[in-house]
Amino acid sequence: MSIDSDVAPPESKFNAVLTAASGLPGVRIHREAYLRRALARYCSDEQVQKAVNESPAAAGIPSNVIDKAAMDSIKYETAKVTGLSAAAGIPGGFALVGTVPADFAQNFAHVLRIAQKLAYLYSWPNLFAADGEEPDDATKGMLTLFVGVMFGAQAANQGVTAVAGMLAKEALRKLPQQALTKGVIYPIVKEVSKKLGAEMTKLVFAKGMAKVIPIVGAVLNGGVTLATYAPMSLRLKKHLASLELTKPHAEPAS
Repeated sequence: MSIDSDVAPPESKFNAVLTAASGLPGVRIHREAYLRRALARYCSDEQVQKAVNESPAAAGIPSNVIDKAAMDSIKYETAKVTGLSAAAGIPGGFALVGTVPADFAQNFAHVLRIAQKLAYLYSWPNLFAADGEEPDDATKGMLTLFVGVMFGAQAANQGVTAVAGMLAKEALRKLPQQALTKGVIYPIVKEVSKKLGAEMTKLVFAKGMAKVIPIVGAVLNGGVTLATYAPMSLRLKKHLASLELTKPHAEPAS
C-alpha cells in the first residue's frame, strides 16, 4: 500500500500506513497472553489472573512493577525494530521488498506493538476485536492517539487523557466507540492523523535517502530507528503512567 501520493491528504496517508501495518503478521498483541508473560516474573499468580480478568490497576499491582514490565517491553521491541531497520537498509532486505512504503510499514508495525503493550500494562482494555478482523474505527482512532503521543502531538495527549477519564469514570471494559468515532474525541483524532500523515511523508523520504548508499544506508537506517523509537516509546509510557486509570486500586492514597 503506497502512502506517497501527492494528491492524498495527510490523514489518508497516515490511515493507509495504520491499516497496512495492523494487518501484518505479529502486529496484534494478545492482551491475556502478553499480560501473563510480562507480569509473571514480578507478580503472584492471583495478581496476574486479576490483571487479566480486570486490569493491572484493579489487581493492585504497584506502579514501580508496571514500570519495570514496561521497560522490559520497550527494550525488547527497540532491539527488534532496530535490527529489522538495519536489515532493510541493505538491498534485498525484508525478503527483497524494495519499496520504502513497505519498509516503513514494517517499522511502523513495531510502533503499534509497543503502543498495545504499554496500553495493556497501564490498564487499558483490549484494543482489537477478533483475530483476523480489520480494526474498527474506534480502535484506529485510539491507536492514532497513542502514536500521536509518541510523536509529541499535544492534541494526542489531550485525547488520550480524555478517553482514559471516560474509561475510569464509567468503569468501561471497552473503548468508548461513540466518542472516538463521532463524538468529542473524533475531531482530535482527525487533527492528530493529519499531523501524523505529514510526519510520515518526511520520515519515508528520509529512509529512502538512507537506502541510496547500501552499507552506509543500513547503519543510518538502524541508527535513526534506535535514536527515535525508544524515546517515542518512553514518551507514551510516561503519559500513560500519569493517568488516573493506571493507579493501583489497592495503593493507599498519598
